[in-house]
Amino acid sequence: MGIDKFNAEGYYDPTAFDALTKIEQREKAARAFRPLVYICSPYSGDIEHNTNSARRYSRFAVVMGYIPIAPHLLFTQFLDDSDPDERELGLFFGNVLMSKCSEVWVFGSHISAGMRSEINWAKRKNYPIRYFSSQCKEVI
Repeated sequence: MGIDKFNAEGYYDPTAFDALTKIEQREKAARAFRPLVYICSPYSGDIEHNTNSARRYSRFAVVMGYIPIAPHLLFTQFLDDSDPDERELGLFFGNVLMSKCSEVWVFGSHISAGMRSEINWAKRKNYPIRYFSSQCKEVI
């Protein structure tokens, strides 16, 4: 669409052009900002189902205007979750990323051991925590 320097009658109108340009720039800036949100959901157990769920939760965060951080989708690509040392390393990496997020979003009714560790860390650090059902409905 664009903003024209001329009004509907064809006259040069720099005041309206400047005002509309500033409004458009503010709207673009508002759309560009997306806070980081930490996705906390189960991984172990039914890994295929839990991975698909974490992807769905991440997509939900995007639709809601956030940038999702789901460490269990990333770190399990190169760390072995069945190796206790590598699992601890993955949880540590997740805690580092969590410190960069504006909120922690906990999904589902089942709290796994890894999730419990993440939630406890978030509580100790006083990070905002929000709880959601597995259908992405906020639970208050």
